[in-house]
Amino acid sequence: MRTVLVTGPGGAGRTTVAAVTALAAAREGERVLLLSTDPDPGESLSAAREAGVRAERIDSGAHFRTELLALQERGTTALELLGAARLDEEELTELPGAEQFALLHALRTVDSAAWDLTVVDMPPVQEALAVLALPEQLRRYLRRLLPPERQAARALRPMLAQLAGVPMPAQWLYDTTARWETELAAVQARIDDPDTTVRLVAEPGPAATRALRTARTGIALHRHTLDLVVANRVLPAGSRDPWLAALAEQQQEHLKELTAGFGDGVHVQELPHLGRAPRTAGELAALERPAAPHAAAPEWSIDDRLADDGVLVWRLPLPGAVKEELGLVRRGDELLLTAGPFRRTVRLPSALRRCTVDGAGLTDGVLGIRFAPDPRLWPQSR
Repeated sequence: MRTVLVTGPGGAGRTTVAAVTALAAAREGERVLLLSTDPDPGESLSAAREAGVRAERIDSGAHFRTELLALQERGTTALELLGAARLDEEELTELPGAEQFALLHALRTVDSAAWDLTVVDMPPVQEALAVLALPEQLRRYLRRLLPPERQAARALRPMLAQLAGVPMPAQWLYDTTARWETELAAVQARIDDPDTTVRLVAEPGPAATRALRTARTGIALHRHTLDLVVANRVLPAGSRDPWLAALAEQQQEHLKELTAGFGDGVHVQELPHLGRAPRTAGELAALERPAAPHAAAPEWSIDDRLADDGVLVWRLPLPGAVKEELGLVRRGDELLLTAGPFRRTVRLPSALRRCTVDGAGLTDGVLGIRFAPDPRLWPQSR
């Protein structure tokens, strides 16, 4: 099953492009599921349903209530011992962050055997990238706080508690951690799947160009596949109205800048302005179909050809990155990478764990991190 995650700056028409993408695939006979995180998706979802697309809105409130009540049920014994009063479904109001977890749950539970394509109308781009990064981050936190090797010593826990004089973590905590790890691993596998791609949407303009350049860096940092950039609501050229003609000309200038910025393998597709948001399946079909060129995630590679000074170079493509906004910190076997507003902690490849960071540089959108072999850990040649 293919998955297309549609995102972009706020107000760019993400829902419309998601609906057009779903409709185009459905017309080719594919089984298509369209999911939207927008609490007010307008008429695009209804128009897609008209054309036979299964379109649903992710209900974060219902998901929050279901999960909290299930957690309360699993902890009934502990809550009764504490004398806690049970919460009723009618009094539950979702908390901040519920939307993100509902989205991840929806991605994890899509039946890949039932659909050929799932199109997801995502939140605005920076929020979308933060949501997609959550499973990897949370799994890292769980491994640090409750390492798997500690869970293996379950039989020794009562004895350790007596020796240490402090209570050991309860079995339910380890069971809950194991369940979270399984669920997070499943959704991360869906996000990292080669058939999962990101589609960026923007209305041509100076703010959109800057936002997409930043977004592209974040997409590359998290190693997502960018398959297409959609320039939405493009005004017709050649209008006799001076005001409209000036706006169209301004858009064309930004379109050229946008195309030049994504000229290395990422296609920029234009969708015309209809004068208003599409309301029917016919109006959706009237929009030009977004193409879907073959795309691949950026490759992170190690240049293992040792130079005269014996240095290894780890090359990380980060198109759109700005040198002044890059940062890296080595912590044990991990590297904390910062690129503009985005941060990611990655585990070093085995060969580089035996090295020390010897410097870094950004050249043509590729971050090269130099590693010098640590004499204490690297086998010496005779």
